[in-house]
Amino acid sequence: MDNLKAAPSNEGEGGGASPSPRLPVSPSSVQKWRREASEQLADCRVFKVRRDLSVDPRRGRKHDFYVIEASDWINVIPLTKDNEVVLIEQYRHGTEAVSLEIPGGMVDPGEEPSATAARELFEETGYEAAEVLFLGKTRPNPAIQNNWIHTFLARGVEYRQEPANDGTERTRVRLVPLGQIPALIREGVIDHSLVVVGFHWLALSELRK
Repeated sequence: MDNLKAAPSNEGEGGGASPSPRLPVSPSSVQKWRREASEQLADCRVFKVRRDLSVDPRRGRKHDFYVIEASDWINVIPLTKDNEVVLIEQYRHGTEAVSLEIPGGMVDPGEEPSATAARELFEETGYEAAEVLFLGKTRPNPAIQNNWIHTFLARGVEYRQEPANDGTERTRVRLVPLGQIPALIREGVIDHSLVVVGFHWLALSELRK
């Protein structure tokens, strides 16, 4: 990740990765469960929780499953012309600790993920991107969530103003050389799984060059 080059923009092509090896198709492929009923249990502002009643295709038995319905998310890796990553520190209530992360947020209805990336970058850091490139998308947790997270690279970012934190959000900007990121991940300084995935997408984009 030390010598960053322009990443190809493949937004809308299912992740932007080069063709992957074909996996052998087994005659006993896993069957899809049939959902017979659903009910919403909670509306928690940034996500909803529903309960599904689904049928086991093997035995025909019905089981309850709980799903978090959420908007798609974005992560954006902002790089300055000096190859520094614009990181943010913010307090996370789940861990009750300060987390070192890249900017991210929820895609608003009708908004393109790339536009969300540029908006969240500006709001959380005060930096503006010269170019926003799609790196890939992944499922945050397919066991209990239905959404995607889209990862972008923002190149040539420049400082414009103080972060525009709204509501309960408070962020502090940190500039870190890109070459130091792997060590920060290994040492657990960066421990947010979706942030680690974002930097993995960046590494994959370099391997394709």
